Amino acid sequence: MEYRRFNNHIVLRLNVGEELISSVLKLAEKENIKLASVSGIGATNDATLGVFEIGTKTYHKKRFCSCDYEIASLMGNLSVMDTKPYLHLHAVVGSPETGECHGGHLSEAMISATAEIVISVIDGIVDRTYSDDVGLNLFDFNK
Repeated sequence: MEYRRFNNHIVLRLNVGEELISSVLKLAEKENIKLASVSGIGATNDATLGVFEIGTKTYHKKRFCSCDYEIASLMGNLSVMDTKPYLHLHAVVGSPETGECHGGHLSEAMISATAEIVISVIDGIVDRTYSDDVGLNLFDFNK
């Protein structure tokens, strides 16, 4: 992982074999980021995407590891939960074999070539609290 900070923006490059989620969380801890917008592109050969089913309050996860995939879109946010960085990302990965794309909540992605990520830090803190009604950790503006 290599990065450079420009005021409230961090430009990050992940290298072959680095895991995307844990790398961004590690950077957030190091740079003391409490709130940010995250976007990026890259390549992965092992990613797990999920779709949340509201009725059962569960994620249906699927692992994509049969070939090299383009990370055609990576977007989300970084906040805090219980004083620790909390990352909520969605991604679209595309298969070079079929051109088919798959999208959803990103749980994990091993980088196969590179990932180029921009983190736009927002001055402030937004916490999260688990919602029994929804079944997710939601922004909590009352903390």
